[in-house]
Amino acid sequence: MRIAILTSGGDAPGMNAAIRAVVRSAIYKDIEVYGIYEGYEGLIDAKFEKMVEASVADIIQRGGTILRTSRSERFMTEEGFQKALNSLKIFEIDVLIACGGDGTLRGAKKLSEAGVNVIGIPCSIDNDLAYTDYTIGFMTAVKTVTEAVSNIRDTTESHGRANVVEVMGRSCGDIALYSGVSSGAESIIIPEKEFNINEIAEKALIGKNRGKRHHIILMAEGRGSAFDFAKDFENLTGIDTKVTVLGYLQRGGAPSIFDRILASEMGYRAVEEAEHLNSSAIATNDGHIRTMPFEEIYEMKKEFRDDLLEILKTVSI
Repeated sequence: MRIAILTSGGDAPGMNAAIRAVVRSAIYKDIEVYGIYEGYEGLIDAKFEKMVEASVADIIQRGGTILRTSRSERFMTEEGFQKALNSLKIFEIDVLIACGGDGTLRGAKKLSEAGVNVIGIPCSIDNDLAYTDYTIGFMTAVKTVTEAVSNIRDTTESHGRANVVEVMGRSCGDIALYSGVSSGAESIIIPEKEFNINEIAEKALIGKNRGKRHHIILMAEGRGSAFDFAKDFENLTGIDTKVTVLGYLQRGGAPSIFDRILASEMGYRAVEEAEHLNSSAIATNDGHIRTMPFEEIYEMKKEFRDDLLEILKTVSI
């Protein structure tokens, strides 16, 4: 039996841990395993390399992906897709394991519909896939934002300022929500909920009047311009307001313990599924690793954690 693994789309901390788990699990089970470099682009161009135990030595703690990644427009064309299928045939790949976010899993679903056995492993710092409680890389991004906010608060408090911290999340506000709770932010602005700038301003002024010298607002990038909001907020409150855009800082860094364990579990399970020549997406639900058919994962709607938002509102008064 022969399997291959690729990482595609945005990189996420924990991808290397997943690669390691797949390669080592496959070798343990006497399965031949190949790495494909640069995602679906590399699949089109047949950038295959046979993996051995040493190929994944000392990578569990590393961010990024040793297989590199890309966003492939060619894969969305008929010509590029057919070249990808040909590459899998030439290398006689029985099962492809694809690690990535929404776009990657949609590509995996397309391959599955074309008759390829594909296992999808969810890797995304946004945590925007509805079918799984957590994606690999999300908790590390939350940790990175939390640590950044702690540093920002030090200087913000010293100067008696407010700071609008822009975090990733075009359509999903989980990074802002979870890191808002963990960092003690006063307010969050997220795609899932409407916000009232007057309410945010009122909270800041109440805090200022009782001697509070900082106000941290986390804003998901998909909610508009952090700079425009900061200007309006400063005009309303008279509080000197700065903006910090964390950007790609959130993608890097060593994966957290949570993500290393999750990636190892999912990688191991992916190889188990590959042995049965299945096509499915790996998920974690209620603390258990499960699988789900590709045709079902996009029928589910992402459930927002209203309970966490209520906790944030309660403890940030």
